[in-house]
Amino acid sequence: MEILNALVALSNFVLIPAIAYGSQLALGALGVTLIYGILRFSNFAHGDTMAIGTMVTILATWGLQALGVSLGPLPTALLAIPAGIAGAAVLVLLTDRLVYRFYREQKAKPVILVIVSMGVMFVYNGVTRFIIGPDDQRFADGERFLITAREFKEMTGLDEGLALKSTQGLTVITAVIVVALLFWFLNHTRTGKSMRAYSDNEDLALLSGINPERVVMVTWIIVAALAVVAGTLYGLDKSFKPFTYFQLLLPIFASAIVGGLGSPLGAIAGGFIIAFSEVGITYAWKKVLGYLMPESLEPSGLVQLLSTDYKFAVSFVILIIVLLFRPTGLFRGKSV
Repeated sequence: MEILNALVALSNFVLIPAIAYGSQLALGALGVTLIYGILRFSNFAHGDTMAIGTMVTILATWGLQALGVSLGPLPTALLAIPAGIAGAAVLVLLTDRLVYRFYREQKAKPVILVIVSMGVMFVYNGVTRFIIGPDDQRFADGERFLITAREFKEMTGLDEGLALKSTQGLTVITAVIVVALLFWFLNHTRTGKSMRAYSDNEDLALLSGINPERVVMVTWIIVAALAVVAGTLYGLDKSFKPFTYFQLLLPIFASAIVGGLGSPLGAIAGGFIIAFSEVGITYAWKKVLGYLMPESLEPSGLVQLLSTDYKFAVSFVILIIVLLFRPTGLFRGKSV
């Protein structure tokens, strides 16, 4: 029974939160790796693209809630996500037309586009804070839990209860669907194959008659969709705060680089590696060890390697280690 209690505690505080968080990071990292693989620069504005798209989703959610529209046990935000995607897509396409396109035509070096994207990042962040404010915004409704700790205890008779939030289950299911649709699109549609060809060899793709402007447009739309879905799921699972999405840029980039920039599979794997590392290292293991160890050997301290305040430092350390010893990442991403 003690082993089962330890397993439940581990699932409750490490496994389930890390899987949900990893799904969110994976979707964010997919957007980063698509921009890097196809448009050939690191988009530092991606975190704030998530923020501004999620903001549009929240405003649409509040509008639907004011009209009395709901999905019952599911969050109303699911109905508002298309509005968020549309808003983010219009914004990134407009930004590309007014900003990035000029530097592409000038054949600017990738570092120039990185610096430009940092300027775009600050503009996006300022717009988001101006419209919705800098404070936490909660917009989740519907059922909060799929199963509560009390219900689990009553069903199993264990001392430790397992609480599974509906947003965690929704995050994993949505991420699986979105990733499946993305890989199907990239591998089985003409546009997706054109994007892959453009990523592999731009000159050869152009000689083959591929329209580069269409590839760029579709890439930005897909990135906007991934950013909004990831941002909305993160906001539902935790809360929405513009500065938090700015901070998420570090673990998202760490996920993409650990997996291999330019590799969609690497972005997914990297997202879960970063998530499990952050959650595992900042978790206080006292409860789990208390179930597993004899009473005389039970730890008196929290057995916590790092405080949760340093969660993003874990991503930074992993990022540095990967850049030092395997800069192409686990899936050998291409430097394009």
